[in-house]
Amino acid sequence: MQSNLVKARSSIVWILAVLLAFGSVWWIEQKSGKTLIASDAARTAGAKLDAAPALRFSADIPSEPLPRALTRQENQWARIAWRYFENNTDAATGLVGSVDGFPSASMWDTASYLAALISARELGVIDVKAFDDRLDRALTSLARLPLYGKALPNKSYDVRTLAMTDYLNRPVEGGIGWSAIDIGRLMVPLQVIVWHYPRHTHAARAVVARWDTRQLARDGLLFGLTANDGRQAQPAQEGRLGYEQYAAGTFRLMGLDVDEAADWRAQLQWVDVLGVQVPVDRRDPRQFGAQNAVVSEPYVLAGLETGWTRVGRELAWRVYRAQEERDRQTGVPTAVSEDHVDRPPYFVYNAVFAGGKRWTAVTEKGDDAQALRTLSVKAAMGWHALFRTPYTERLMGIVAPLNDPARGWYAGRYEDGERPNKSVNANTNAVVLESLSFMARGRLQQYR
Repeated sequence: MQSNLVKARSSIVWILAVLLAFGSVWWIEQKSGKTLIASDAARTAGAKLDAAPALRFSADIPSEPLPRALTRQENQWARIAWRYFENNTDAATGLVGSVDGFPSASMWDTASYLAALISARELGVIDVKAFDDRLDRALTSLARLPLYGKALPNKSYDVRTLAMTDYLNRPVEGGIGWSAIDIGRLMVPLQVIVWHYPRHTHAARAVVARWDTRQLARDGLLFGLTANDGRQAQPAQEGRLGYEQYAAGTFRLMGLDVDEAADWRAQLQWVDVLGVQVPVDRRDPRQFGAQNAVVSEPYVLAGLETGWTRVGRELAWRVYRAQEERDRQTGVPTAVSEDHVDRPPYFVYNAVFAGGKRWTAVTEKGDDAQALRTLSVKAAMGWHALFRTPYTERLMGIVAPLNDPARGWYAGRYEDGERPNKSVNANTNAVVLESLSFMARGRLQQYR
């Protein structure tokens, strides 16, 4: 009995420390979010930039909606989304592939599964025993993953064997590096598990205890590592506006120096899109490499999972409003995000703005993909959960048929010809479940 109390005490102390850190971060961000006037010179890796512009807060942002019971149809939508995870869970490892029938997953995809699992439990789609069994298997496997350089999770794994792979699920001895953004996403459901599901606290801690998280941040910025094609591993700053702050929020709780990455002001510029001043990352892809696509996903995830600061809500509102305005001015229903597509190149950034262009679609390398512009199911569901405007109600009517009850939700609908984009994947179905859970229960990460 005494030994059990000692073991429990160590977990309780750790949980209390995390809660205290979270409370401190929340207080600081709430205070700092009251005025976003960047008088400091914005900094970036290797470039000196002007101060970010002042932010004027909008008067028409809806208040966060109160939880409500789901309708019969919404409960059915949740069960359709969960079907994806039933179909694609490996029985041995308990992990889930990123796309229907494709047994490979990144840490981002794995985070989506854990968030979907928590949401399904909160919605009553699965019972406590199924939740505990699934979470036990998944966390046990995550604690067994071979790590890149014995330091951090590789960018991709075969969910059947836990072998490190490339993004085509080809085994790669030693791996291909790590993604700080993906690992930051994984930390969100792991923190929820630690705080709210004490039976699994020790297993969640065991996953992270093996990682050398110090390598994820440098000089206040997030850094990943790329080691493709047998070349020497190259560290690179990761994250653009939205994604960068989303991931940095979780790393702050771990004591990492991510002040620059967490600061909305550092790389902020405004771009006029149909009369809406939209927040854009000023780092040009032609100079810095990574795409600066303005998409819905990081703003939606932050709202659904951790909640927005006042500043985060304002920026999210502007990204949403530009999409609503496009529909109003052109008659084209618009809800854009990064999405899997059901044809080459299989992944596209459908963006409000990217690489100097408005309403564009680009590949991860920046190649044109305009023919694959998509109305995104997860963007529509997420914005509706968070804002519930007449426009999001209209979006819900459009996306409601975009599913296969036996497989899950499609990624969306192509603008060209209004044909379904029949990619069925973990991220879409996870955001559907998170959105419905938000409507019924509130944020994923909250005190109860």
